[in-house]
Amino acid sequence: MKHRLTRILPYTPDQLFQLVGDVERYPEFVPWITALRVWNRQDPGEGVTLLDAEAAVGFSFLKERFSTRVRRDAVARTIDVNLLSGPFRRLQNRWRFVDHPEGVCVQFEIDFEFKLAFLDRLLNANFDHAVQRLIQCFDDRARVLYGAG
Repeated sequence: MKHRLTRILPYTPDQLFQLVGDVERYPEFVPWITALRVWNRQDPGEGVTLLDAEAAVGFSFLKERFSTRVRRDAVARTIDVNLLSGPFRRLQNRWRFVDHPEGVCVQFEIDFEFKLAFLDRLLNANFDHAVQRLIQCFDDRARVLYGAG
């Protein structure tokens, strides 16, 4: 399943890049991420950092863990996430933060498929709402950290 979302927010691209790139803080403000562990940090240079992250997620009846490789590129203001292991057959997402006259244009793309078809069907029915809620979590956190914009 692929999904794209674009939203204009009243912050700077660097502020949102830092916020989204700080994956270790996700359990503080994304309610369904119950724990997060980071390892294998690398700094190959030119504004690029790499790390591996394992997230524990919990919904009403579903509790899972999955691991991803996160590539943060401060120069391009992009964050790419690719699956290492977990309940997905595939998982890729990209965040891009672009200057905009009203602040920042946040572009979010995700492409995933669960290994179990019933999980795909379940999430497919609620996916647009889930992505909107995720973006709202980051908007709410930015307001706490940076003010109303």
